[in-house]
Amino acid sequence: MGLVVYIDLIFITNLLIDGALLWLTAWMRKQRLRWWRLAASSTVGAMYVVMMFLPELSFMYTFMLKFALSLLMLWIAFGFGSLQNYIRNTGAFYMINFAAAGGIIGIHYLLKNTGEIFNGIWFTASGGLSFELKIGFWFTFITCFGVLLWFKFVYSTRRKLESRQAYMGEVSVTIGGFTVSCNGLLDTGNQLSDPLTRTPVMVMEASLWKEKLPTAWLQRLAEGEPDKLLLELDAAEFEWRDRLRLVPYRGVNRGSAFMLAIKPDAVDIRIGNQTSRAAKVLIGLDGGQLSGDKSYQAIIHPELVQEENVVNSEAQVPVNPTSIHS
Repeated sequence: MGLVVYIDLIFITNLLIDGALLWLTAWMRKQRLRWWRLAASSTVGAMYVVMMFLPELSFMYTFMLKFALSLLMLWIAFGFGSLQNYIRNTGAFYMINFAAAGGIIGIHYLLKNTGEIFNGIWFTASGGLSFELKIGFWFTFITCFGVLLWFKFVYSTRRKLESRQAYMGEVSVTIGGFTVSCNGLLDTGNQLSDPLTRTPVMVMEASLWKEKLPTAWLQRLAEGEPDKLLLELDAAEFEWRDRLRLVPYRGVNRGSAFMLAIKPDAVDIRIGNQTSRAAKVLIGLDGGQLSGDKSYQAIIHPELVQEENVVNSEAQVPVNPTSIHS
C-alpha cells in the first residue's frame, strides 16, 4: 500500500502557519500589515513547501534558497523600508520561527516516554549517534498555534512590565518620626484629591501601617465603610487621631464612597534619577492589595512629582523592597 500525501492539506496548513508567523512578526515589530501582503507572502511560503514533493525541484531545498525565500516573504509582507528595519524584521521573524519549532519539539519529547525516545536513537556506520524525529501532522499543526499564542502572551507580559517599570519608584512616608517605605506606581490618570482643600491623595496599602493602626482596622478597612471607624474610635486608641481625614471618591462600578486618609509630615518619592518631596498630601489607606503580583504597594499621585516638588536629580538608585522603621 503506497503512502498518500494530500498536497492541498499541506498547502493550506503551511499557508495558515506562515500567515500566523508573519502576523506575529508584525505585532512584535509594531508594524501595520496589509491583508493582501500577508496573503501573498504566506502563499509564497506555502508553495515552496509543496515543491519539496516534486522530485525535479529537489535541488531547491537548500539552506541558501530557504534563507532567500524568507527574505522574499518579508519583502512582500513588509516592504524594504530601510536596511536597519529589514534586518530587524528578519531577526524577529526567525526568533518567532525558532521559538515555534523549539516548542513543538520540546512538547513532542515531553509527551513521549523513555522507551519511545530510545527507540528513535540508532548508531551510524561511523560509530556516531543519530536521532529519528517523527512528529504527527495534526500534532504539529495544533502545537504550532499553541506555542505561538504562548509566545505572544509571554512577550506581551514582558513588554507591559518593562513599560510599567518606567513609572515605578520608591516611596517613603514619614508621620511623627515613623517612616514607611515601599514601591510605588505613578498613575498619571489619578486625580483623587480632597474636595475641600484640593490636597492630592496618594493611596497605600493599609497593611504597611499595621504597627500603628488599631488591630481591628485592617479587617474593617477591607470590608469598607471607613467612616464608621471614626465614629467608633476611642480618643486614646489611636495616637494619630488628629491626622485622620475622610476623602469622598467614586469607585469603579460603584457609587460614591469614602477613603480613610492620614496627613503625613512628608512624602519622598524617587523615580529614576529624580527625587521629589511633598508635604501637602494625604495618604489614603486601601484595605486590599493594589498589585496582583505585589510589585508595588502605593499609587503615586502625579502632582507629587511635578517640577516644583523636585529636590534633586542624582544618579539612578535601585528601588528597595518594602521596609518600615521608626
